[in-house]
Amino acid sequence: MPTWSEQLLWVATASASGLLIGIERGWKLRMEPEGARVAGVRTFSLLGLLSGLAGLVSVLGYGLAAGGLMASAAAALVVGYFFQSRADGKPDATSAIAALLTLALGFTAGIGKPGMAIAGASLVTLVLALRAEAHGLVDRMEEADVKALARYAVIAGAVLPFLPSGTYGPYGAWDPQKLWLVVVLVTGFSFAGYVANRIFGARHGTIATAVIGGAYSSTAVTYSFAQRIGAGEGGGAENAGIALASAVMYLRVVILVAVLAGSVLAPFVTVIAAPFLVGTTVSLWLYRRAPKSAGAVLARNPIALLPALSFLVFVAVAAVAARWAEGRFGEEGIAVLILIMGSMDVDAAIVTVGGLDPGAISAKLAALALGGTILANMSVKLGVTLAYARAKGKPAALALAASMIALLLSLVAGYLTL
Repeated sequence: MPTWSEQLLWVATASASGLLIGIERGWKLRMEPEGARVAGVRTFSLLGLLSGLAGLVSVLGYGLAAGGLMASAAAALVVGYFFQSRADGKPDATSAIAALLTLALGFTAGIGKPGMAIAGASLVTLVLALRAEAHGLVDRMEEADVKALARYAVIAGAVLPFLPSGTYGPYGAWDPQKLWLVVVLVTGFSFAGYVANRIFGARHGTIATAVIGGAYSSTAVTYSFAQRIGAGEGGGAENAGIALASAVMYLRVVILVAVLAGSVLAPFVTVIAAPFLVGTTVSLWLYRRAPKSAGAVLARNPIALLPALSFLVFVAVAAVAARWAEGRFGEEGIAVLILIMGSMDVDAAIVTVGGLDPGAISAKLAALALGGTILANMSVKLGVTLAYARAKGKPAALALAASMIALLLSLVAGYLTL
């Protein structure tokens, strides 16, 4: 049985949920004449209180009474909004749904889930308050936007959650859920670039996508931009975006090393300082040279699934090769494994180094090993750029090559001082 203080918290949260939604509804309908509103601030607050008490009553074992209270309140709302819509000829389904949601959230609080209730009430209030912005967004959308959103929703929401997570395939190298996540990332950055271009224009939208995407997967961003350049659908800033995404990647791995492998941080920063500065300088130079057009250059199909699947196959083959090297060469294979993992996922290599026993490897040598995985990853991105963007991606390829040369020199200098 809940304590008295718990009961008070649950019911108070239910009332607060109703009050929160009621304030927004009351403000929205403030210009309506007296008596024209079915529910305002007071009514929504009382709905929250009533449903909270109904939830508490059900917890105390009186389920039939709780059901009666909820059914009566819902019936009163249905009747009230029905007659209001007939009287003024302007049906207000939003307020009716908000009132029913208030009942549901209040009941949720009353059965002992106050956190979920207040979070739900906050979300409902936000959705209601953003009415003008939401309608404006819909008004600006085109048919292609809706289709792109629907495609990505299927890829990310209707497929990924239902894939199994485990070891499958040769050497147990494939995790279906993680492999499909590659598709979600690649198509997601493509879709993000499409949206950013619509909002900011081709030049600024591409750079925004590069910065945000580089914080997650610079490889996926590189693939997305290179494919766009090769298809002739770029707005001119994609070369700068590829270089900038890799520069952001350097910052991301520094943060990950600090969190996951702190003992390696100081020598690691020394290794990548020069390539980071080179990559950032070149990307900013490319950005300044990008066309100044503010208009959006939109892809014919922002959710191109076939190119993303080809990238998925590449990742799957690399995973099998890594497992084969581990079994074939023993301890040397582990080093190869880290290198191959780093070529596609530097984060995995950082996690591996962070999980080593203290003293298993010197901090400086570990830093050089991580730098080597970054160099391998940069080589993959250079290959992707040349393969998909071809001659049009030459500026990005040169930018990546400059950063790679700086990293290679840094690694050689570090190795010579061991």
